[in-house]
Amino acid sequence: MAGKKNLKDYFPLDPDIYPVGRLDYDSEGLLLLTNDSSINHRLLNPAYHHEREYWVQVEGMIDKESLNRLKSGVLISLDGKSYQTKPCQATKLSDAIHVPERIPPIRVRKNIPTSWISLVLTEGKNRQVRRMTAGVGFPTLRLIRRRIVNLTIDDMAPGDLLDIRRDKVYHLLFEKVK
Repeated sequence: MAGKKNLKDYFPLDPDIYPVGRLDYDSEGLLLLTNDSSINHRLLNPAYHHEREYWVQVEGMIDKESLNRLKSGVLISLDGKSYQTKPCQATKLSDAIHVPERIPPIRVRKNIPTSWISLVLTEGKNRQVRRMTAGVGFPTLRLIRRRIVNLTIDDMAPGDLLDIRRDKVYHLLFEKVK
């Protein structure tokens, strides 16, 4: 998009480094950068069903019925066609969760409460989380990708860039970690 900054405006990256997957402009969180095509293949190929966890701030106080609908899969529209999302894990998070302030901040309507949920998906359709929460009547206000398999943003601040050895990344992404 013209006028909007991208990763190379913030970090000195080698030309062969690219993001695995995507976060839309209004989303935050973990983004894996690599030049290893096998990581890219394993994480983006739907046959591998790897977990991605998102913390989602939704408009309104989400209820058990809506969480159960999310868990079972939601009918959403993709490219003008109906699509049933795969079952996922959906839980309400404590109001006391700590997330960094967002810049720019999300829109807030003082008379409408918000709640936080965790969604763990094994598929990654375009804007899927936003479509799912809207589909159960709770539009997404803020979306943070917290983890991909066992690689997390725990102990990181917005803008942090960690250089992780290949063997550790493979261990966190592709081996069973207890």
